[in-house]
Amino acid sequence: MKITINHQPVDVKDGITIMEACQSVGIDIPSLCFLKDISSNASCGICVVEVKGARSLLRSCITKVAEGMDILTTSPRVLEARKVNVELLLANHPQDCLQCDRNLNCELQRLSFELGIKERHFVRTRKKYLPKDETSLSLVRDPEKCILCGRCVAVCSDMQSVNAIDFSGRGLNTSISTFFDKGLGATYCTNCGQCSLVCPTGAITEKTSVPQVWKEILNPEKMVLIQTAPAVRVGIGEAMGMPYGSLVTGQMVAGLKRLGFSKVFDTNFAADLTIMEEANELMQRIRQNGVLPMITSCSPGWIKFAEHFFPSSLAHLSSCKSPQQMFGAIAKTFYAEQTGIDPRKIVVVSVMPCTAKKYEARRPEMDDAFHYWKEKLQLSEEEHFFDVDYALTTRELARMFKESGIDFQHLLEEDFDQPLGVSTGAGTIFGATGGVMEAALRTAYEVMTGRQLKDVEFLSVRGMKGIKEAEIDLDGRKIKVAVAHTLKNARFLLEQIQAGISPYTFVEIMTCPGGCLGGGGQPIPTNSEIREKRAASIYREDERKQIRKSHENPEIQYLYEHFLEKPLSEKSHHLLHTHYVERGC
Repeated sequence: MKITINHQPVDVKDGITIMEACQSVGIDIPSLCFLKDISSNASCGICVVEVKGARSLLRSCITKVAEGMDILTTSPRVLEARKVNVELLLANHPQDCLQCDRNLNCELQRLSFELGIKERHFVRTRKKYLPKDETSLSLVRDPEKCILCGRCVAVCSDMQSVNAIDFSGRGLNTSISTFFDKGLGATYCTNCGQCSLVCPTGAITEKTSVPQVWKEILNPEKMVLIQTAPAVRVGIGEAMGMPYGSLVTGQMVAGLKRLGFSKVFDTNFAADLTIMEEANELMQRIRQNGVLPMITSCSPGWIKFAEHFFPSSLAHLSSCKSPQQMFGAIAKTFYAEQTGIDPRKIVVVSVMPCTAKKYEARRPEMDDAFHYWKEKLQLSEEEHFFDVDYALTTRELARMFKESGIDFQHLLEEDFDQPLGVSTGAGTIFGATGGVMEAALRTAYEVMTGRQLKDVEFLSVRGMKGIKEAEIDLDGRKIKVAVAHTLKNARFLLEQIQAGISPYTFVEIMTCPGGCLGGGGQPIPTNSEIREKRAASIYREDERKQIRKSHENPEIQYLYEHFLEKPLSEKSHHLLHTHYVERGC
């Protein structure tokens, strides 16, 4: 199809939008509401263009190209309209950029600068000042900063099928709200944080624990241990100005040591531990005709989703805790005993790509280390502690690095501390969709068959397809497995299970697109192209590992030999497994 853009004739594909046509020839049209493949409600009016013959400016994100169309993207009329539309948004915006978490990474701020907006030209139209919603353990909503772009509503409904937030009111009273304005903490929000990832301003952010963590680091009475999730090592570099998908494991460790943490450990160690428990649980269910399919339980957003929407399917969930929580329990029991440290003096901090991990760390059942010590140390209820004390996002860690003036890009690589810093490639791939499945199969195959796995890579469960299927031969028994990421895709598989027509034996579900590497706590922006780059780095680290199977991790073997005894032992059950709660809708 032949059209003209800014007086230049171009050939474009039929059926695409004006915005896509312009992008195909290197012209970026600004927008504050458009979200590729998810949201194109054309609410902001920033993407307008002038088309010869049209009576008014057209919104490029929803207008399809037509043969012979003559488009102007930067005419005086277009630029003035964009400027006025942004100025109207700024009329109700608090403009507290210096105190905002999104300062210097705010789409509204950037666009205002690019359009040369220096002062307010419109008075505030919103009569009431809207209070912050801090009811969630994971997220903070600031309606005063909301520009009603609808991106958060789109990801919550179309990507996650949760619908915890939506538009409310009409005209000047329009807002983004929860059901009956109850606050996120009182709704069926899964805490996934995808809303915070796509918000163009600071209207939705993670609930920060940075001040509390600094206080713990500076307390000479405390031993502050930090664990880092696999997806953080392919995300933190971006937040520190490096190319998308940069693999910075060693630099990250060095930076954490300079922040003052007592020990820097790897969540990948606990991921290997999770596989030992989960793979054996799967084999036990297969051999004993247990509830199948068994579904992975590493993703706290997915767990809460199941508790709300599919409580009848909770028996299908693996009883294994997530790696974050397994690490906390082991750190405050095994590691405390090995080092002779009072568990009350140990502070466990995790760095996660996920906002839901903040909620998970405060689930009331995540306190097994306290119960392990309660009788031994005669602890009172007033001395109660959780297995994990604080969960930081990748973005929060970046802020700590910047606060400390650490020149991250020039740090020399350092190694994790031992023993809880030793891990395999199987632990690393937990960060990508399909990774937990692949890691579990590497171990399940060898334990069940007694034979060495020649090819450790299960390519059929990799990639960004929403639902992936594979058939695996386990000692002559062929089992079907499935991998899903995003809760919308999870819903499809759960409806199959609920209807009794699921063909699968084992299912992996991750809350966020791409798995943990696309988590709601990752650097902004995070899109499909960036997720692909992060995934490539995840698998590159797996390939570089000398050991790529969880059951071959020598420190995991030592842990079982000297503390846990064996997978699914009584002690393992008490420390590493949990239960779920029907929450209702």
